[in-house]
Amino acid sequence: MKTTLLISTYNRPDALRLCLLSAFRQTLLPDEILVGDDGSTEETAHLIEEMKQRSPVPLIHVWQEDKGFRLAAVRNKCIARASGDYIVQVDGDLILQPHFIEDHLAFAAPGYYVKGGRVNITDRLTKALCASGELRNLTFFTPGLMRRVNAVRCLPLARYLSERRRTAPGLGCNLSYWRKDALAVNGYDEFFEGWGGEDWDFAVRLLHSGLKKRSLKFAGIVFHLWHNDLYMHNKAKNFKYYYEVVDNAQRVRCEHGVEQYLQEAQ
Repeated sequence: MKTTLLISTYNRPDALRLCLLSAFRQTLLPDEILVGDDGSTEETAHLIEEMKQRSPVPLIHVWQEDKGFRLAAVRNKCIARASGDYIVQVDGDLILQPHFIEDHLAFAAPGYYVKGGRVNITDRLTKALCASGELRNLTFFTPGLMRRVNAVRCLPLARYLSERRRTAPGLGCNLSYWRKDALAVNGYDEFFEGWGGEDWDFAVRLLHSGLKKRSLKFAGIVFHLWHNDLYMHNKAKNFKYYYEVVDNAQRVRCEHGVEQYLQEAQ
């Protein structure tokens, strides 16, 4: 199958640089990388042009105008643009462990989507990594990791736990799914603007459509660069909508989703 790595970003080129470098060193490369850019300035565009020269696979910049936090919309535009049968989705403030893509594909199967976790990094380590602009080999023993047990990779244990663990439906920064399954639920609901709810809603509708979830622990490892919690102004509104409209209605398809971009992406 053909695989697309979808990376979302907004005005954080130092973090995006590390994310892309970690994508380039994967043991199993994706067939393409799409950077979904929620309206960043020219600095991010310049970085992506520079990184295209280093990328071992096609690197595509999908940009939208800055009209506030519209992560759902830019992810939809990338899903529409993707040529991969399978999409592995991350945020641009993550460093991917070298086996990250390999692990997600090892757990991919018809009728399932895959949800991973993350290892948080302290502010101090984040600043050092971003200032250097180059990758470091991050492991369980690296100083500056929080909940470092999440940095342990053990595939037999990961397989045992994948369908036994009770976890939240989805975490948009570490998620993978078949493109056809995303299209079947009309992708992300663009009601969600500002932080919160869009990834949970997307995953719940995948479950409502009949899919099952595989939850990665001890595989599919990513290291999350520290940042302040921004764009929280719509959190209450987003989750009120989720609990009143989505969760209780057992809804599968959203009204304003990916289908509006499919024709122009062809």
